[in-house]
Amino acid sequence: MADYSAELHDRFGPAALGDAEGPDSQFLHQILRRRTHRSYAPRPVPPELVRMLCLTALSASAKSDFQQASIIEVTDPQNRASLAAPFPDMPHIGTSPVFLVFCGDARRLERISTLRGHPQTNGNLEGFFNAAVDAALALQTCILAAESIGLGCCPISVLRNHADTVGEVLKLPEKVFPVAGLCLGWPAAQGFISMRLPPAVTLHKDRYDDTRLSELIDAYDRARDARFSIPRDKQRAPDVFGYAEFYGWSEDKARQAARPEGAAFPPWLRKQQFNFDQE
Repeated sequence: MADYSAELHDRFGPAALGDAEGPDSQFLHQILRRRTHRSYAPRPVPPELVRMLCLTALSASAKSDFQQASIIEVTDPQNRASLAAPFPDMPHIGTSPVFLVFCGDARRLERISTLRGHPQTNGNLEGFFNAAVDAALALQTCILAAESIGLGCCPISVLRNHADTVGEVLKLPEKVFPVAGLCLGWPAAQGFISMRLPPAVTLHKDRYDDTRLSELIDAYDRARDARFSIPRDKQRAPDVFGYAEFYGWSEDKARQAARPEGAAFPPWLRKQQFNFDQE
């Protein structure tokens, strides 16, 4: 069995050590070590490589073989600028060497059904959910493939906050919607490893159990703060919540969730002819 202790400690802290092992796999090492990159070297990614990564992404699992994911590579400078404009604090949307948008595509199955003489709508909850999951699986597969050859990645889910702009720029027809963007490029810096919740919070056996959530989250907050402390001037919405003496991950995420994003996404989806009914 291989030694993954360093990677597990970096990803989960000491709580993950001692109860996970496996054969030596470069792929497992790579996933455990993966980092988010938002800064890229001025080195182009060859178009042929981008195409290979997209084809690899589309090799991901797909619900019932419906294949309801589509990828749009945004190369036009004006379109890149238009997509980046609503997010001035994320300049990498406009400056990364490659920018892909992964879309849930419920339109294609609907059109195929009509072509084959079995017309039906695919705008219910099941159609939307299946297309969203297909796109998410393709996105993650693309990230893992890109990172395996040294590229850096940063997924951009905030695109959904301005789905109207994204839809207009990319000419998205009915039943096609953005799930997330993806910045790609050769890293200009090391990036960082995001420490994950301890396995005792997220791994369950036979039944769901969160009876120890409070103590485990408190411990996680302290461990994560010891590695990367959120400075006082980065506390969210102090005008609403005040300043916390100790500001850990859970306080940060609770404040973020208390001011929800994406309010415009559901009405935009309805304009795209999703009704979310079961019939």
